[in-house]
Amino acid sequence: MIFVVIFYAGNILIGKAINDLPPFTIAFFRLFIAFIVIFPLGYAQAWKKRATFIEYKKPFILMALTGVTFFNTFIYGSLQFTTATNVSILETLIPVMTVVLSAFVLKERLLRIQWIGILLSVIGAIWVVMDGRIFQLASIDWNIGDAIMIGAIVCWSVYSIFVKKYMHFFPVYGALLVMTGISVLVLFPIVLVEWLILGFPALMQTNFIISLLYLGIFPSLIALVFFNKAVGLLGASQASVFLNFLPVFTMIGAFLWLGETISYMQIVGAIVVIIGVLLTTHFKMYQNKVKGNKEEEIKEQRG
Repeated sequence: MIFVVIFYAGNILIGKAINDLPPFTIAFFRLFIAFIVIFPLGYAQAWKKRATFIEYKKPFILMALTGVTFFNTFIYGSLQFTTATNVSILETLIPVMTVVLSAFVLKERLLRIQWIGILLSVIGAIWVVMDGRIFQLASIDWNIGDAIMIGAIVCWSVYSIFVKKYMHFFPVYGALLVMTGISVLVLFPIVLVEWLILGFPALMQTNFIISLLYLGIFPSLIALVFFNKAVGLLGASQASVFLNFLPVFTMIGAFLWLGETISYMQIVGAIVVIIGVLLTTHFKMYQNKVKGNKEEEIKEQRG
């Protein structure tokens, strides 16, 4: 999940850096690149398991549309109107929504200390992007871009739930191949309309090419493989809590690549995020360990 957050922090930074490109153009080409890269690895798996894809076509298509097609499309659309800071703030809502949905849909249960950990990580994430001025949150100049981000939040929360429930039925690379294929087909007519309205963008620039290659390989493929595996190991709720690291890594990336400064207040916020994530994940692991030990004792007593 740490690598997932690093790749998605790069997704925000690069998405903002190339927002001269229209949002559907960015989304389409990143997924087209991802489709080409994953094709040699995923084709055989997808063909072998084609009956499974047909059997679970409805949840699979929903996963493809929410997690692959429109999640990042909403982010790129949002970055056309709002700041990377606002996007980072709003993305801290994803773990909260995922936890709530997991409780209702997957019946996941968290300890009280884990709820405290989630709350701390959210507060810490907002603290980082607000540079400690957390009570000035209401005074931010919110706009249409922030409303678009709500779509991204809903998409990723739904995707997280369905990954936990259905992704284990599908082969890793085969699933990504079919997901990116569906996404390319869905976005193609939309991007054609975008080009008719705005004109075909000047893509053959070095910075655009390098940026789209990064977006097509790291957040589009590697991050999804890692996230899907993490959800299987941690559960949807705990895996999503790690996304509260996103403002921290975005801040570090802006410091290293854009020459932005890091304040002491942001460091404090980063520490709070880390404490919150550790509380949420450590106690669940401890709970599972205790449960496993008790089961072993029962088996020994019965044996």
